[in-house]
Amino acid sequence: MTDLLLRDARLWGREGRTDLRIAEGRISAVGPSAAGEALADEGAHVEDLDGAVLIPGLVDAHAHVDKTLWGGPWVPRTAGPGLAAAIAYGRDRRAEFGVPNPDFITALLTNMVVSGTTHARSHVDIDPGIGIGAVEAVREGVERLAGRIDVELVAFPQTGILASPGTADLMDEALRAGVKTVGGIDPGGFDGDAEAHLDLVFALAEKHGAEIDIHLHDGGDLGVREFDLIIERTRALGYAGKVVISHAFALCDAGEAVRARLIADLAELRIGLTSVAPRQILPLRELDEAGVTMGLGNDGVRDLWSPYGTGDLLQRTQWFARNAGFSRDADIELALEAATFGGARLLKLDGYGLAVGDAADLVAVAGRNPSEAVLEHPERRLVVKNGRIVAREGALV
Repeated sequence: MTDLLLRDARLWGREGRTDLRIAEGRISAVGPSAAGEALADEGAHVEDLDGAVLIPGLVDAHAHVDKTLWGGPWVPRTAGPGLAAAIAYGRDRRAEFGVPNPDFITALLTNMVVSGTTHARSHVDIDPGIGIGAVEAVREGVERLAGRIDVELVAFPQTGILASPGTADLMDEALRAGVKTVGGIDPGGFDGDAEAHLDLVFALAEKHGAEIDIHLHDGGDLGVREFDLIIERTRALGYAGKVVISHAFALCDAGEAVRARLIADLAELRIGLTSVAPRQILPLRELDEAGVTMGLGNDGVRDLWSPYGTGDLLQRTQWFARNAGFSRDADIELALEAATFGGARLLKLDGYGLAVGDAADLVAVAGRNPSEAVLEHPERRLVVKNGRIVAREGALV
């Protein structure tokens, strides 16, 4: 593989203009762009970034690429209000549009790649209606992208485990087929028995040595109780560092003392959180100060759940920052950290970052600083995956 030399970049976290050299898929050297100090270009393909901001590859920590209609028909959403109605609507109409569809999945993944996402965690529906077909569909989409993006899958019981008999066995099948993470959904509010639901999720995880990522939309006292049940099982079963709670709305509802207690427990047990920038915004500053990792994700994009989204995680980062009331550069960069380093920690990516020796997964974005890059999120100048240029100016290479 020919070395790649990126010249004249504004490297996130480093003052001045910077050159960065890549060899064998990893960052091999970083140095000033100043005349007389610039890195030698012998034997390298050179790309002049003209002062673009250079950040690590974006990490979408919460996606549902199996559900997407991206590139397919426009479907006006007619679901009734509430979670149960949305779940039923998606289940009942997906066959009408051939969902999950590898063509739609590939189209969405392509947009994610050209927008700078190099890694993603996608929840895929597992239920008696489609078996583990969504696993196969997403894997096909990823294969079509030929190494331009890595996607970790979660066996997700969208229609419930207890409420949808046979789902637990199918989740077991998906894990035997190589899925690495067990999902869950509103153990009490939707599935009706929080303890039984969580017992099944943790038992499957223990059986397969899998990690856990649970959707928790339940708010108020019920959501707090479910937080406590997850914390209790994580501690008792030695699952510290292997559990993520997605959405986690109860943390927004909780009073100051309860929230502080929950955050302390999350930090102790290294339980991570993900957000998709809804109106209920997780307290990112408090989480960061306590050492709790949070990632950002696009959630569902242009599907039967929602017509919103494009797969651009920088756009989603802007949504989060705005909804959180962030206006200081430091806070906007904190949101960007969730979309990069936070997601990387949740997915346990090895050698992720901007230092010598790190994997060369990089995104160049026009802007004078990271905050401007987030707020304007223009078309990406360049996307590099494992040292290879995979997208340029909004198109695959």
